[in-house]
This record gives sequence, structure tokens and C-alpha cells, in this order.
Amino acid sequence: MKQQDLSIPFYKKYMDRLKSLFLVQLFIIYTRYLIGGAFVFASIIKIKGKRFTTYSQEDAPIGSAMHFFEVLYQTGLYWQFIGWAQLLAGFLLMTQRYAKLGAVANFPILLNVFVITISMEFKGTSLITGLMLAANVLLLLWHWGELRTLINLPSQAASKNQEENNPIWVITGLLLFLFTAGYRVLINLYNPFLWFGVGLIIGLSAFLIRLVQRKQSKKNLS
Repeated sequence: MKQQDLSIPFYKKYMDRLKSLFLVQLFIIYTRYLIGGAFVFASIIKIKGKRFTTYSQEDAPIGSAMHFFEVLYQTGLYWQFIGWAQLLAGFLLMTQRYAKLGAVANFPILLNVFVITISMEFKGTSLITGLMLAANVLLLLWHWGELRTLINLPSQAASKNQEENNPIWVITGLLLFLFTAGYRVLINLYNPFLWFGVGLIIGLSAFLIRLVQRKQSKKNLS
């Protein structure tokens, strides 16, 4: 019996249209930077074998969020393993070139984090992790044409002219990764506003350079 194609007709039609829009492609690129950067930022402290908090939370109430993280920290190797997994998944996303693999690797990690935050008293944190999870699902949908092979459906090759293939985004991703990882390696008591501010400057610089490139390219064609 011939296998039924489960692809939704509307997906191919409208996704191809979205993928042709420069600003939409930029939104996807910067979404990868944001999620990947957040993962790298959170991973280094675990890899270094440090707590999230300055002081021990051993006396925190059993079942509380702080007690949960203290238990994870006390496992030692597993705490560092989580950090390495987050670092790798975040790096893959930020490279742009391996973003599809990064989105796949990030999904189960983010899903797990989201379930943890809604299971304990994390207040508004579940909103943030929920938005990150939704953004990661968006990235999976963006690459669905190629990811279809994971459920034994024929792949739909993406256009080679996608904005993400421009070298400037690969370079920017590497710069953001190196800055984020280096900053967290060197500094334990971090300033998130400083990290985000420098990251924003790097991201905006790449955006302005790319606008100049596009303007110059159009000028040469005219």
C-alpha cells in the first residue's frame, strides 16, 4: 500500500512565501541567536560545577524549586552533563549552518525545562520558558520540509538562496557564542544586562552591515 503523504497543503504554499521575505528570515535568524545564546549562558555555570545561587540551598524546603536545583547540583556529573548538552544545542543553533540539528536537539531540553517550571513555584519563569518552547517549535516548523524525513516522509529541499546561508550570520553566531561562553567562563557573578547589551550591539552591527551589502548589491544590478 502506498504511504499517505501527511504534509499539509497550506504549509508548503505559505511557508515558501514566508521564506522568501527578508524580514521574516531575519526574525528566524535572531530567534536562533536568542535561544542559543540563552542556553550557552546558562550552560557554563553547570559545566564549571557551580550553583546558580551564591549560597547553598540545602536547607530549602523539600519540593521547592531551590531544593530541586540543589539536588541537581549535588549530583555533580549529571549537573555538568546538563550543561554540556545545553552548550552543544545552543552552539548548533547559533551557527545557523547547523540550526536544524540545533532546533531538534533543543526541543526535548526546552520541553523538560518548561515542565519543571510549571511543576514548581517559579512564578513568571514558566511564561519565559513557554515562550522559548513556542519559539523552538516555530524553528522546527520552519525546517519541517527537511525534517519530514524523521517520520519517514520525503524531504522537501530548502532554497539555497536563504538569507541564513550568508556568511555574515555564521560569523555573527560564532562571535555571539564566543562572547557569551567567554564571559561566563571568566565571570561567576554575571551582569545579564551587560551580556545582553554587548550581544545586542553585535547583532545590530551584523544587521546594519547586511543592509549595506544588500543596498550595494541592488545598486550593482541596476
